[in-house]
Amino acid sequence: MTAEATPAGPATAGPATAGPITADSAGTWRLGDLTVNRIGFGAMRLTHLADGSPSDRERVTGVLRRAVELGVNHIDTAAFYFSPLRSANELINRALAPYADELVITTKVGPGRDAAGEWWWAAPSELRGQVEENLRQLGRDHLDVVNLRVERRETTGSIAEHFGALADLRTAGLIRHLGISNARPDHLAEARAIAPVVCVQNPYGIGSPAEDHAFLDACREHGTAFVPFFAVAGAGREAGVVTKDSAEVLAVAEAHGVSVAQLRIAWTLARGPHVLAIPGTGDPRHLVENVAAGALRLSPEEVALLGAADPADR
Repeated sequence: MTAEATPAGPATAGPATAGPITADSAGTWRLGDLTVNRIGFGAMRLTHLADGSPSDRERVTGVLRRAVELGVNHIDTAAFYFSPLRSANELINRALAPYADELVITTKVGPGRDAAGEWWWAAPSELRGQVEENLRQLGRDHLDVVNLRVERRETTGSIAEHFGALADLRTAGLIRHLGISNARPDHLAEARAIAPVVCVQNPYGIGSPAEDHAFLDACREHGTAFVPFFAVAGAGREAGVVTKDSAEVLAVAEAHGVSVAQLRIAWTLARGPHVLAIPGTGDPRHLVENVAAGALRLSPEEVALLGAADPADR
């Protein structure tokens, strides 16, 4: 099925807006036969605080329920999102099961972690076990979208054997749609020759290099969603924001009366109707701000300015 975008009307995400803005403010996109609002939610930060201490279970399950109340119908997670006391998948299950028909849950396989948190990477024959673990934790009989996470974007060779194993699980009915993550254009071409690819999930944001901009544009030509991660954190990645924002970023955020985080989310959405945002948080206030970023409209000049800007003052 051809992917489609539905634009949203003019709106602002500034402090003067009355009432909470909902996730449909950014419009929609189709992941195969599944329609999602372009503002979604990433589950990585549910399990622990920035200092590594456990999250408050009731607080973060409340955040998940509030996200759905605000119209979020696309949640990104993984079985390897866990801390010693928390599992993102099981928090989602506790908060949202039985799941609404319109809720799309996307997960990732490839990486694994043992009980001590040490990383390992699955062989093709081990991917079924990872898929089944996601199914068990989420309490589902199939997964809406499964992304194959590529181990090292710069150096990984063929992904055909791994992606082919997931395509077999799709044929078997365990998976509805497939995507790839941390991937290159040649990985996408290789995967598309095996089975339909509904999304590419890659690190991306203000300050990304030209080749990443080109890959995002190429995904649109294929009707493939592009789903940035670390769009807010940038070079800080899992640790969160660690760099000083550039003068251009600060000036545009001030002009719109929004936070830098909101501006970074809105800029990725402005890069194309096929771009989906999955900002994550365990803070109810930040959740409302992240969703509101979907209503921020940047001018073409602002989009170009920020696309050419360094991510931070050097």
